Amino acid sequence: MTATSAFFDRLAAACQDPRFSKVCGSVRFDIGDGDDLEQWLLVIDHGHMKVTRSAAPADTVIRVSVPVADAMARGEVNGLAAITRGEILVDGDLGLALRLGRLFPRASGSGDQTEQPTSSSTP
Repeated sequence: MTATSAFFDRLAAACQDPRFSKVCGSVRFDIGDGDDLEQWLLVIDHGHMKVTRSAAPADTVIRVSVPVADAMARGEVNGLAAITRGEILVDGDLGLALRLGRLFPRASGSGDQTEQPTSSSTP
């Protein structure tokens, strides 16, 4: 099982997220490289979430490669940073896509913070 599949399985099992109580919309994730395409549809209705594998139309479509999707699912990549770098393409409601960042594990040590010292050694 990939990190992305495990992420969507956890989301499906949760069914509800109070942080999305005022959100309604659908997002399809098109995850792939080359000819291989995996599609997940997330429908949010006032915090209730339904996750299916579907190519159905959605309010927002997020296109991402397998390595970037897996890294996001593991909390290694920040979604907004990936959008900025062009690693994620969003078609539709960008605001909804950005809100979804709350669902992913936080990217620890991402961006400029990667090289911050963690010990007290000084020259």
